[in-house]
Amino acid sequence: MKKYIVVGGTSGIGAEIVSLLSQNNENQVIVISRKTKEDFGNVSYYSADILNEELPDFKDLEFLNGLVYCPGSITLKPINSLKEEDFLNDFHINVLGAVKAIKRYLPLLKKGENGNLVLFSTVAVQTGMPFHASIATAKGGVEALTRSLSAELAPKVRVNCIAPSLTDTPMAAMLLSNDTKRENALKRHPMQSVGEPKDIASVAEFLLSDNAKWMTGQVIHIDGGIGNLKV
Repeated sequence: MKKYIVVGGTSGIGAEIVSLLSQNNENQVIVISRKTKEDFGNVSYYSADILNEELPDFKDLEFLNGLVYCPGSITLKPINSLKEEDFLNDFHINVLGAVKAIKRYLPLLKKGENGNLVLFSTVAVQTGMPFHASIATAKGGVEALTRSLSAELAPKVRVNCIAPSLTDTPMAAMLLSNDTKRENALKRHPMQSVGEPKDIASVAEFLLSDNAKWMTGQVIHIDGGIGNLKV
């Protein structure tokens, strides 16, 4: 049985990853989040604030096959409205939180077979978008972390990153809160749709699997074409 930790796995993309990994009770999945749910099957939930609390130790866990870090933020403001605090908050959630989780569970990943680490960026790192200065700066750090660690941890642990565009999750609800906003979002994407959590989670599941055993140091764009196409 493979063993995975999903940080931030109670809503949106993270919850969908947990759902895919736990199908048929084939894997043991540990979820760490500020909000928890009742354990079910081979899925167990632990409460922890990634920024302000120590992460669980799991002394009885002998190894890990994968660690997924899902917490993120969407801070969209003109540069003149962004405060230093905004940049720091985005950096803490997206970069330092990931570093904290990685340092905590890396020894377990190194003990597992085909250890995997999956992080999350945004299409706005590759494609300049107005009002994204803070979050794009933080996620740029995530992409740099991905490449650095993939070199440092090879061949024992693979490290990859997913860079989505707008996805229909609770965190993005304010950007899709009415018909006009949703229609405008659809029109910006060549695929004329926004992402669904399963679109992103299925790629994470692939990266964690043995089917991706020759992939590391990659930033995978799942973005409805907005990152590379103009139509």
